[in-house]
Amino acid sequence: MVQIKIPNSNIEYFMEDRLENSLRTKIKPLLYEKDEDCVIALDGNEGAGKSTMAFQIGKFIDPTLNLSRIVFDAESFKSVVLKAKPKECIIFDEAFTGFSSRASLSGVNRALVSLVMQMRQKNLFVIVVLPTFFLLDKYVALFRTQFLVHVYKNRGIKGYFRIYNRSKKKLLFLGGRQTYSYNVKFGKKKLESKFKGRFYGVFALGDKTIEKKYRQKKEKALMDTEKTPMSPGQIKYKDQRDKILFLLRKETKKSYQELEELLLDLDVDISYVQVRNICVKFGDSERLELRKEALSLKRELEEERKKKIKIIDKGEVFEEKKEKELENSEDKLDFQ
Repeated sequence: MVQIKIPNSNIEYFMEDRLENSLRTKIKPLLYEKDEDCVIALDGNEGAGKSTMAFQIGKFIDPTLNLSRIVFDAESFKSVVLKAKPKECIIFDEAFTGFSSRASLSGVNRALVSLVMQMRQKNLFVIVVLPTFFLLDKYVALFRTQFLVHVYKNRGIKGYFRIYNRSKKKLLFLGGRQTYSYNVKFGKKKLESKFKGRFYGVFALGDKTIEKKYRQKKEKALMDTEKTPMSPGQIKYKDQRDKILFLLRKETKKSYQELEELLLDLDVDISYVQVRNICVKFGDSERLELRKEALSLKRELEEERKKKIKIIDKGEVFEEKKEKELENSEDKLDFQ
């Protein structure tokens, strides 16, 4: 462990030697010598210590990091990026519930792509804190992030981390995205990272007063996330999506369930009930569709019934055959 002392402050904490060395010899040169930016993803379950780890890494790279550059939504993220000074650290800290996480993060995914030039020109260091790495868009996950820090609990104790470099991060994303699993195997070989260690719960942004302000800021962001209605841009996007979905149904003649499966293959999570409600809004005949579905279900049930009858018939024939064989064998034994 290396003791980290932040200049011009009373902030001190410990960091794993290998992590400190990597940040000092590989990440800092990107910003200060190679004229590049750096984006990292940091994920883990609730209560595993994601924010604590993010602040310790961020403060090590940028000792000036403060609450003004800890943001909780896409609009604030854009604003801070545009106002940031060269080589500063910005942290997008998760501020959404599990039910709305994908929708909430979509704005940040877009911002990470649309603000590439500004981030590179200013050589910014950006940490994206989120529940799981697999919520990131493919481009962002594979090409915009340098590495992944996965924090976790071990036997109920928080403060453990594992780091996936660029190549292992790619394999993890491609192999685990479908099931959101970090236990990825390629053949018999399991994808593992030997770059792992401990961290401890020191709030790296300041004293107890600053920590309290951070928690209040995050709590307010969570409440705003639940209350905020859709923006005009989001409403426009939703209307365009609904029209395209209706046209897709009209041209392909696919059922609501078939459209649901098609969309899931494209990683778009819309249930067939939502699909039906959208299409009905544009004059689609819900009654006709339900009738088709009922007829289809009826045919399926009829086929199942016929299969069962065949199985029963075959079973009875089989039993009769076995009984005769048994009688014959018993007869033979009697005659011996």
